Amino acid sequence: MKVKEVADLVGISVRTLHHYDDIGLLIPEETTEAGYRIYSNKNLETLQQILFFKELGFPLKQIKEIISSPSFDREEALSLHRKMLVEKRRRLDRMIETVEKTMKHMKGEIKMSNKEKFEGFDFSHNPYEQEARERWGDEAVNKANQKIGNISKSEKDEFEERFNEIYRKLAEIRHTSPDSKEAQEGIKEWYDFLNTMGDYSFDAFKGLGQIYVDDERFTKNIDQFGKGLAQFMRDAMAVFADRNNK
Repeated sequence: MKVKEVADLVGISVRTLHHYDDIGLLIPEETTEAGYRIYSNKNLETLQQILFFKELGFPLKQIKEIISSPSFDREEALSLHRKMLVEKRRRLDRMIETVEKTMKHMKGEIKMSNKEKFEGFDFSHNPYEQEARERWGDEAVNKANQKIGNISKSEKDEFEERFNEIYRKLAEIRHTSPDSKEAQEGIKEWYDFLNTMGDYSFDAFKGLGQIYVDDERFTKNIDQFGKGLAQFMRDAMAVFADRNNK
């Protein structure tokens, strides 16, 4: 298939396919003397895999590393993709329900508690995301995930409520200076909270903040509380770490 045919089949742009070729992510089976890219069925299988990873938030650089690894197992990857997508669908269904209830609440048809307003915002972790990161070499994993998985449901509910409360408070002050007293008090609360579940040095805390911006999955989740929150937290966490790491 020619590049335009592939683009039409998949629903992506020709420019995107050209970019994938340029960075060595998806190299066509052959290129004719006239310069036309020709894609094989194997290329299409690889493209499908790329798009699955992309849908789950993996950056292109990491996708390239994963699928070019000699140990990459396509069947294993598809199985894990399915698990992660099912979990993602479950969370989205809950968020859709929350949106619908919020619309009714705004119209005065029902009353929502503060807790109900944030149902579906799950920042603990996708149980299969940890598996995926370990399998494909992503070291930027929240250190508290494993411990969270070992606590009871009631403790987890209390943890998540506290988690969301801190994020909501930080979102309210995200337009202030990261080194302001208010911002630093809020970030200290976040630091102390994280250390009830894990063991974060000041350097690790600062590194975690950087991940909030570097990893689009973290950015997307955090910014649901307020656009720009991930960057604000990154900056405030860096200030906090530098001030205390002396």
